[in-house]
Amino acid sequence: MAKTSVNIKPLADRVLIEAAPAETKTAGGLIIPDSAKEKPQKGKVVAVGNGKKDEPLTVKVGDTVLYGKYSGTELAVDGKEYLIMKESDIYAIV
Repeated sequence: MAKTSVNIKPLADRVLIEAAPAETKTAGGLIIPDSAKEKPQKGKVVAVGNGKKDEPLTVKVGDTVLYGKYSGTELAVDGKEYLIMKESDIYAIV
């Protein structure tokens, strides 16, 4: 595992993701109020576990990934928001 700015080491097949910020404007330039912003489904991998026996992880630190809308567990560390989830909750590497 590469060093990260957070001191969290996911276990087994879990991955720590920094979610991308929610969109603040529409394509047409309208500002989206906080109450209408959608939860982002894209983020950057900041830490990975060691994988399971006979099942190495396919994502690595620095990958941008897409994940399910309700995937993972939210946590805040040093004022930053992160998600920790199993690799199987990740749909794609972008």
